[in-house]
Amino acid sequence: MKAVVYEGPRQVSTKDVPDAKIERPTDVLVRVTTTNICGSDLHMYEGRTSFEVGRTFGHENMGEVVEIGKGVEKVKVGDRVVLPFNISCGFCKNCERGLTNYCLTTQPDPSAAGAAYGFAEMGPYGGGQAELLRVPFGDHNALRLGEDAQDKENDYVMLSDIFPTGYHATEMAGVIPGDSVVIAGAGPVGLMAALSATIKGAAKVMVVDRHPDRLALAEQIGAIAIDDSKTDPVQAVLDETMGLGADRGCECVGYQAHDPQGNEDTAATLNMLINSVRFTGGIGTVGVFVPQDPGAKGELAKQGKAAIDFGTHWFKGQTMGNGQAPVKRYNRRLRDLIAAGKAKPSWIVSHEISLDQAADAYKNFDSRSEGWTKVLIKPGMSNGKKEN
Repeated sequence: MKAVVYEGPRQVSTKDVPDAKIERPTDVLVRVTTTNICGSDLHMYEGRTSFEVGRTFGHENMGEVVEIGKGVEKVKVGDRVVLPFNISCGFCKNCERGLTNYCLTTQPDPSAAGAAYGFAEMGPYGGGQAELLRVPFGDHNALRLGEDAQDKENDYVMLSDIFPTGYHATEMAGVIPGDSVVIAGAGPVGLMAALSATIKGAAKVMVVDRHPDRLALAEQIGAIAIDDSKTDPVQAVLDETMGLGADRGCECVGYQAHDPQGNEDTAATLNMLINSVRFTGGIGTVGVFVPQDPGAKGELAKQGKAAIDFGTHWFKGQTMGNGQAPVKRYNRRLRDLIAAGKAKPSWIVSHEISLDQAADAYKNFDSRSEGWTKVLIKPGMSNGKKEN
């Protein structure tokens, strides 16, 4: 099968690799119809993780079931399914508590928790930027879709990661109807957090970024765009909230945050939110942060540490939730919103490409080239096309 393979820092290629196959009775084999490039793929693409050369990328996946193991009972051949990026068992202590993002069964390291397709430190599982994908515990992990699966494929594929992840940010922040919400980052996850806050009835949603094309997408769903290269984002939020600060904040950038001058600062978005969210407000942090970052320039960042304004955070009595999203907690309800026409997350899609165009797409997405806001790879597409 063809797959997108990591060749080293900022190098990927599309090549033939051994076919994914059923390995256990509970496995499902999926012919991938859409798989996305995610912002968190870029940490690995840039060589900032322990991701191994020769592995396949891709944790945002959906497709058609083409084979099932003997122990699979619910999922059938021919089903259209979308797959949480978290690979979970459904029966360990954490899964029973709904924390499928920290599954103890699928993570082979007994000192760690959580697994994912094609992701550093999250198990040996192959990624879905390929023609076929093996899905462990298929009955548990595969979310079946309805008759509109193909018509709304670009919407449903967002259920694999970014839509539930953006929603999780608003959950950890505590967003309720009438709230004002500030979101750090107008990348795909930040835009999904803005959509989620809007769906949940937020009275005012503000999105901080400096890329005009991404801020324009935020404005399309009624959010207030704040360009931090032109204005102090904290003051802008205070001005929008009568000097009180936003009720809630969502961090959707992660450890490779930069200031407007291009200097990397792990704490930049966290401190912006601490200082722009009101006393007793809530912050949800879903941007990726890592225990160690040897590629960082600063000594603190190399150790996975950040110089956050904890004194201000404590003094203001704020709460902060952290971590990857438990996709299964939200994907069914978000699927039903899409099916009912209440949510259309595909409005952020800028490009649909073939597997053979992945190298160029990674380069442009990593460079934040204008217009490259969300890239969908269609393995069945012979001649890629771009939609702007």
